[in-house]
Amino acid sequence: MSSLADRLAAASRDRVATTVSTDAMSTMSERRRPAEKKPDNDYGELKSKVHNTLLQQLGPKLYDAELTQGELEHMVKGALQEAMQAEDILLPTGERTRISQEISDDILGYGPIEPFLRDPDLTEVMVNGSDSIYIERAGRLLKVEGSFNDEAHLRRTIDKIVSRIGRRVDESSPMVDARLPDGSRVNAVIPPLAVDGSLLTIRKFSADPYTSADLVAFGTYSQRTADFLAACVRGRLNVIVSGSTGSGKTTTLNVLSSFIPPDERIVTIEDAAELQLHQDHVLRLESRPANIEGKGAVEIRDLVKNTLRMRPDRIVVGEVRDSSALDMLQAMNTGHDGSLCTVHSNGPRDTLSRIETMVLMAGMDLPIRAIREQVASAVDLIVHQARLKDGSRRITHVTEVERMEGDVITLQDVFIYDHSMGFDENGRTLGRLRATGLRPKLLDKLAHSNVHVDPMLFAMDGG
Repeated sequence: MSSLADRLAAASRDRVATTVSTDAMSTMSERRRPAEKKPDNDYGELKSKVHNTLLQQLGPKLYDAELTQGELEHMVKGALQEAMQAEDILLPTGERTRISQEISDDILGYGPIEPFLRDPDLTEVMVNGSDSIYIERAGRLLKVEGSFNDEAHLRRTIDKIVSRIGRRVDESSPMVDARLPDGSRVNAVIPPLAVDGSLLTIRKFSADPYTSADLVAFGTYSQRTADFLAACVRGRLNVIVSGSTGSGKTTTLNVLSSFIPPDERIVTIEDAAELQLHQDHVLRLESRPANIEGKGAVEIRDLVKNTLRMRPDRIVVGEVRDSSALDMLQAMNTGHDGSLCTVHSNGPRDTLSRIETMVLMAGMDLPIRAIREQVASAVDLIVHQARLKDGSRRITHVTEVERMEGDVITLQDVFIYDHSMGFDENGRTLGRLRATGLRPKLLDKLAHSNVHVDPMLFAMDGG
């Protein structure tokens, strides 16, 4: 029988052997195990290295005006594939594809927000600093994965967007409105105005503009309302589309513009051109900010004045937000019937009040009654739109501007949104736009233009 010392020595030898065996097995397992995902900072270094190699190879070719977008994409993707192969690093296929796509987006597009701009279901992309990106989908705001490398990367992307349409953004001019090639509206604010880093907001517009049938399908308005508004546009009534930010005014204005007959000369005036009219005879004007010396600005008001000398049949103003309201009223009152524009407001009555305020901004010492008489004479119809609690965008009022009674402009609702049906179990509104049952007085004006409306559109038993 072995002694206690012999047993202890044997146990010690067994423990050492077990430890050595375990370490060896662990080493062999590490050798057989596929390479784990590299940390993001390693991928960032690889991406930066490939990106720089690509820029050195292509150089000025990236800015060759003679290259089409398709040729540029083909050239960049070919060079990108060669640069990735030159890096002797084993990467899973998915990671290689991801890095290639990100570099391609940086060079050909707008970096980490490019995938969201390609998504047709998104309506807004919001960058709140280099490390925070939000999107709007179906009227809901969602934070998404993805970020810019740093503030400098975000600034380069903003510069890329605004420089393409001749705008600029810097410390002396830290706010800018611009647009993407597809018409999407862009707003950027940089430090020192943006305290926590540059801010970028992109309101997307579909490459294929919405039609009246689409708005009916979305529940924005009813078919009855669509038929009535189409008759009003054909009959050359002056229509104002009002609503809050993001309520869908521009989309509705675009649809109303589609009702204009194709044989008329249309002039559109916008801060950032985004209307998409399909008529042949359309002249698009866009305002211009001041240059670096503070000169050369061309305001909406200047464009409205100039438009009156261009023999327009219709004037469509993307948004009236300042003293251009006076010139717009003058145009409506001097034979340019059928004008369309949008105004920010909380409701039909507020729309008239805001127009009065904007007219006063022109600096004219006009009495309020004179302004209201101009408004009552010029504006025929107000179409008010709102973004509801469930994120849906609905027309809530179609209101006729009747006449002056004393010092007050009288309004009459033709269609009004019925909220009484409440919401379903998913929080979606069940309400709809209904006729008030009142026959609008503007039908007589439409008849003078040989446009006739079915009286049943105004029956109360439906929308």
